[in-house]
Amino acid sequence: MTDAGDRVVVHLVRHGEVDNPDGVLYGRLPDYHLSGRGREMAERVAEHTADWPITHLRSSPLERAQETMAPIAALRPDLRVVTDDRVIEAANRLEGRVFSAGASALRDPRVWWHLRNPLRPSWGEAYRSIVARMRTAIRDAADAAGPGGQALIVSHQLPIWMARSAAEGRRLVHDPRRRETSLASITSFVLRDGRIAAVSYAEPAADLLPVKRSRRKFVAGA
Repeated sequence: MTDAGDRVVVHLVRHGEVDNPDGVLYGRLPDYHLSGRGREMAERVAEHTADWPITHLRSSPLERAQETMAPIAALRPDLRVVTDDRVIEAANRLEGRVFSAGASALRDPRVWWHLRNPLRPSWGEAYRSIVARMRTAIRDAADAAGPGGQALIVSHQLPIWMARSAAEGRRLVHDPRRRETSLASITSFVLRDGRIAAVSYAEPAADLLPVKRSRRKFVAGA
């Protein structure tokens, strides 16, 4: 039987809803903050994890991730939040463009070139690159949590899905509409001897999720 002290859990939390009424693909752009509902989602995650024995906190540097972390960290004043660039949103050449139903950048022929190869993908950071940086960030968070500890990382949709896909042996190429990474969701990785042994998923803010808009979700990883 494996000793419980060898087990480390790393929870990847996707940030809450962002205030983005114009449908901009914000990617890594600054000054995109949580909406009122997004802040409520963050509070819900904090409540859901309040009794968890978290020993390490880590977050993407983007505002929406930091704001999601805030109520979680407030319950753990003895823990310092480590800002980690490796868990940031995926780079995307289309960021700053509008993808709302009424003014979609997909109508612009100049955008089509960036969509030519979904296997890489041609519009942004390579999937394998995302996996590599997330893998090392998860490993470092596990080391920081210590034997028997738990770490919590606030990150973004695509990086979380890439980490999970790699851990579960899925193909990295995928339909973005099928990602199981809802806003304020928690994807948990159980590590034993430094290797991911199990993955679980939870949606503590499921009742707060907005209606899906599939036309925008194709490129807006958030």
